Amino acid sequence: MSINKGDLDALLDEQRQAGIAKFTKEKNQIYTDGIASVSSSGILSKALNVGDKAPDFTLNNVLNNPISLYEELENGPVVLTWYRGGWCPYCNITLRYLQEKLPEFKKLNATLLALTPELPDNSLTTAQKNKLEFTVLSDLGNNIGKEYGVVFKLTNEVASIYEASFGLNEKNGNANNELPLAATYVINTNGIIQYAFLSADYRERAEPTDIISVLTKLN
Repeated sequence: MSINKGDLDALLDEQRQAGIAKFTKEKNQIYTDGIASVSSSGILSKALNVGDKAPDFTLNNVLNNPISLYEELENGPVVLTWYRGGWCPYCNITLRYLQEKLPEFKKLNATLLALTPELPDNSLTTAQKNKLEFTVLSDLGNNIGKEYGVVFKLTNEVASIYEASFGLNEKNGNANNELPLAATYVINTNGIIQYAFLSADYRERAEPTDIISVLTKLN
């Protein structure tokens, strides 16, 4: 499905340009090589896509209450999105933008669920910092992400930078050096994926206008 250029793309591009200007040439090359590694891994062809059945799951929200995907689907379609962590500026920009669009999702009877591999305390901090009113779920060990096929292993060079910069292992409670793609799915009430955004580049995200367009067709 084509991705419309919109406001979120513009905000992310500003962040991308700022990052390029901020980092050394060597560091930028490490990140570029990291994206290339994800792309060449075959993850984009293996991840669940449009027409696939979304696996059910139950995860705890930031208040330690269990949330079930299929129970949410009883109330309407679900927008399921992954973010890498509160340490990621691209994630925070996207989460805030999704919060702005939340009333439009609700008008279309949709529920927004955001998954992160971060420990619950860290995901709670992210939710509070960004004043999120949608559900954030801790996918510890990326177990659900792996069921959807959206989890990859960082290159050693990128993992080393992340560990030195903000302590990725402590954030996630493990030393797996694995992260999810910034994937987004729209799932209908029958549990079938109607829209899938998958990119090897963590700086690219699903444009909410595309999500809203799909949700409109489901109503």
